[in-house]
Amino acid sequence: MASILIVEDEERIASFVAKGLRADGHTTTVCTDGPSGLDEALMGGHDLMILDIGLPGLDGFEVLAQARAQGARLPVIVLTARDSVTDTVSVLEGGADDYMPKPFRFAELSARVRLRLRQAGEQAGTDQLLSSGRVSLDIRTRQATVDGREVDLSAREFTLLEIFLLNPRRVLSREQLLDHVWGYDFDPGSNVVDVYVGYLRKKVGAAAISTVRGMGYRYEP
Repeated sequence: MASILIVEDEERIASFVAKGLRADGHTTTVCTDGPSGLDEALMGGHDLMILDIGLPGLDGFEVLAQARAQGARLPVIVLTARDSVTDTVSVLEGGADDYMPKPFRFAELSARVRLRLRQAGEQAGTDQLLSSGRVSLDIRTRQATVDGREVDLSAREFTLLEIFLLNPRRVLSREQLLDHVWGYDFDPGSNVVDVYVGYLRKKVGAAAISTVRGMGYRYEP
């Protein structure tokens, strides 16, 4: 099972793709505009992104360019209604791993998703250690170390710390952290993010995670 990010502003297409991917056993997150899709891609935690070109806010070309420039390495399959050679070349040179012209059959999209996930898994076999500053996470074994000393983390703490390490020095809002770690069904008025940030500070150091008043939290390597 993989986590698939779908960035598509046409509700009918987004629903169609999400439903099919869930039937294949994947989990899905849908964003309907460029800026929210870029934010979600940069958060980490997704295994693949399906990206439309014609998006409000930022088009798919810009989302892809900014995501790659800021270090997002997840595979990207672009959906486009444009079928010119120039646009195809632009998409692939911009950092996409694959593209599909609209309209498309889901069976073909599903096959391409499986292929890109398999290739990404093979490449990731040698890249299982995530480090930033004094903290390291072994994604395969789910072990955390601080200054070389192993630290026990709960599943939620590990996921929260992973997000911080994937986004060093970037301010992450409580809403972003809540959505990513606890899911959209969790009460947005809950203080659970603040509580778990407190837990992490005790284990990795109070100075490692700073509070940005009125905005959220930032990991300081």
